[in-house]
Amino acid sequence: MIFNHKLSAQSNYITRMAYSRRTFLKNSALAVAGSTMLPDTILAAARKKRIVGIQLYTVRDEMKKDPSGTLKQLAGMGYQYVEHANYIDRKFYGYSAKDFKSLLDSLGLKMLSGHTRMDPQHWDETKKDFTDAWKWTVDDAAVAGQQYVISPWLDASLRKTYDDLLHYMDVFNKSGELCKRSGMKFGYHNHDFEFSTVLNNMKVFDIILQNTDPELVAQQLDMGNLYNGGAIAIAIVMQYPGRFELMHVKDEIKATSGSEKYESTILGEGIVNTRQVTDLGKKSGGTKHFIIEQESYQGKSPLDCSRADLEIMKKWGY
Repeated sequence: MIFNHKLSAQSNYITRMAYSRRTFLKNSALAVAGSTMLPDTILAAARKKRIVGIQLYTVRDEMKKDPSGTLKQLAGMGYQYVEHANYIDRKFYGYSAKDFKSLLDSLGLKMLSGHTRMDPQHWDETKKDFTDAWKWTVDDAAVAGQQYVISPWLDASLRKTYDDLLHYMDVFNKSGELCKRSGMKFGYHNHDFEFSTVLNNMKVFDIILQNTDPELVAQQLDMGNLYNGGAIAIAIVMQYPGRFELMHVKDEIKATSGSEKYESTILGEGIVNTRQVTDLGKKSGGTKHFIIEQESYQGKSPLDCSRADLEIMKKWGY
């Protein structure tokens, strides 16, 4: 607002105050009216940005027997997103990339991420390039509609020494560049050895996080696996804020069988503090994709566990 230079200082002040008061009252009224819309609009918009899916390893036996029928059941539960754990001979659960995407489309499902191990044989050190097998993996992931190509393992031969691992992190970044050319991102998913194996006084996980480009390599934190490596999920999210674009949402209890100390269970029933970890991921971890995974079932069926886990996530506001 421009005032006439002949106005006295007093009138100038009064005019400004009147304008400010009118503006304040108007804005306050709008704020009160708008506040009634906040829970539905803003929170709904926030939910739309978050992806809640299921890692199909949860129902691995069912997917092996009847992929189409199992996916139909998951869609019927309310799942909209899945993450694969089966890519063999350029096929997802026996389907070509194009056919698998068509199947998912017919059920109203999307597969934005998937697990395929990037192993030593996928990188040709003499040519300083990826082999055709890994290039096909990336190509097929793009056809299937993925946004992330995630390697869920780091071969033991690549983590014998600090220098070996450091060198392979350059390959991680190069895989990120390869995926980027197809509109996707490379990613890594942890197990437990990353937190229990130390090279040059650094944990493998720290070496990975500190030597990969976040613009090229996404991190998918498995909040359950790391307990077998002696780590605590919420501490890791606090240590690396903004680094976890994806999470495997899990809970853990003391193992009832096998060689590991802990096994997964229904969300909210174990030691992970799953809701707190997911909430922190949402607030400061940079997490947009929350992928439910349960590998042990304590006598329940995998499909029943899948239904229960999704209902729990919905109760938590996801």
